[in-house]
Amino acid sequence: MNCPLDILRALRPNQWTKNLVVPAAFFFAFGDQTQTLTRLALYQILAATGLFCLASSGIYLMNDIRDLAADQLHPAKRFRPIAAGRVSIPLAGTLSLVLLTGSLVASFRLAPLFALAVGAYIAMQVVYTLWLKHLALVDVFVIALGFVLRAAAGGLAIHVPISPWLLVCAFLLALFLALCKRRHEKLLLEGNADAHRASLEHYDPKLLDQLIAIVSAATIVSYSIYTLSPETVHKFGTSLLSATIPFVIFGIFRYLDLVYRKEGGGRPEKTLLTDRVLIADLALYGLCVLCVFIFTHILKHPL
Repeated sequence: MNCPLDILRALRPNQWTKNLVVPAAFFFAFGDQTQTLTRLALYQILAATGLFCLASSGIYLMNDIRDLAADQLHPAKRFRPIAAGRVSIPLAGTLSLVLLTGSLVASFRLAPLFALAVGAYIAMQVVYTLWLKHLALVDVFVIALGFVLRAAAGGLAIHVPISPWLLVCAFLLALFLALCKRRHEKLLLEGNADAHRASLEHYDPKLLDQLIAIVSAATIVSYSIYTLSPETVHKFGTSLLSATIPFVIFGIFRYLDLVYRKEGGGRPEKTLLTDRVLIADLALYGLCVLCVFIFTHILKHPL
């Protein structure tokens, strides 16, 4: 019991990919004509991302302690270190407190406003773990708001304002993934769904299908508006960011294919790291954004 490898697994490092939303402000500030990025900003955004990883791991430990009995009924989650009894509850509780307190203190030293966002994230997740996760629809909204806080916190860490439309996109995309996950859980657990997660009793697969369709469409429209909005065109000096829209549409279509045809969606972080098509799409999206920034720079500063 309590071997280092099991303790590391209990921190759920595979889910740290969710915190890749934090550097979004830094990534999109590259081509922003109104911003000047420094090497210090790179260090700050990397530190901010790391601190969110520590804070989220602290929450995961708390959540696994709270959901011990329910996780033991789940076909996959029963193998988690705490549910399987390989990490003791006293150790997990102590480590959770250390991670949450340490990440909050370190965040304040990085930037007070960033620490405020981290504190809000921790407070929201604690309330979610204790209560809100049992309320249907409210639970997925809280998950989505967590991603909005991550994105906003990245901007606060490096003192770069982040577009409201980008925050809307982050919210809708996270809501889309959360709804797909609830659908997967509802169908996978069938009659035992409410025993694992109380909110699942109040979800209907047909309703979830409708909500997924609405949110996926809203995500595509919101991102399209973001790339073509006058504010974005002014900041980046080009409307060519709209060239990335097909990659966003394809990524959502591919994820829907995995959810409906291959019964995926249960672990979004695993899907994003293992599906070759999605990885290729994300890489091409990043390459397209980079090419737009370079091309715009060359047009404005010819050799």
